[in-house]
Amino acid sequence: MKNTINIRFYEELNLFLIPRKRKRPFDIEFTGRITIKDLIEAQQVPHTEVDLILANGISVSFNYIPSDGDRISVYPVFESLDISGITRLRPEPLREPKFILDVHLGKLAKKMRMLGFDSLYRNDFEDDQIIKIALKEQRIILTRDIGILKNRKVTHGFFVRPDQPDKQLGEVIRRFDLYGKFKPLNRCIACNGAIKQVDKEEVIDRLQPKTRRYFEKIFICSSCGKLYWEGSHFTNMMKKIEQLS
Repeated sequence: MKNTINIRFYEELNLFLIPRKRKRPFDIEFTGRITIKDLIEAQQVPHTEVDLILANGISVSFNYIPSDGDRISVYPVFESLDISGITRLRPEPLREPKFILDVHLGKLAKKMRMLGFDSLYRNDFEDDQIIKIALKEQRIILTRDIGILKNRKVTHGFFVRPDQPDKQLGEVIRRFDLYGKFKPLNRCIACNGAIKQVDKEEVIDRLQPKTRRYFEKIFICSSCGKLYWEGSHFTNMMKKIEQLS
């Protein structure tokens, strides 16, 4: 038996839809018992982007089985509106945000590390590796690949929309409300290792003459040994942080 529901997606969820379905209700026809999650993802909208589903005005879970004639409203993640009294579809936010980025977001990973955020990235990560690490280490997946977010195992993920790394960074900061959590010189830009201050004399032979002369505070990556100091690169980084705040 063929069933028909009328569905509408709101706000940024429309970016995943084909143009003729954006910002307006449209019908979906289906047969058999199908969950609303499967019907939503058939429209190329990842479940990690959805925070609230209303079926005929009542909040429902992803496991809801639509009936013929249902009117469905699908809403994105809410940043400021309190919807704690109804059926939220995603787990609670991770208290200490940690990230893992797909192969398309190498430049964003460096910028995230610059701000001090634990951001795993390798240009040879496969999707199943990313999902496995994200679940094991409670990391948020940042990706340009809708497919990975449609995997039912994924609990925390975000589709990064802009192409430019600076705009990507701004979007991620806004989405996860990372303002006030910046910790410059906390993560190695090269490898994501933790950075700590080191006695200058211990690494004096690795420093260039001008660095030896003008900088007293030296920092070292505990993983790869890369050295950092508060030079012009640090000044430029602080200016960028001020622009983001």
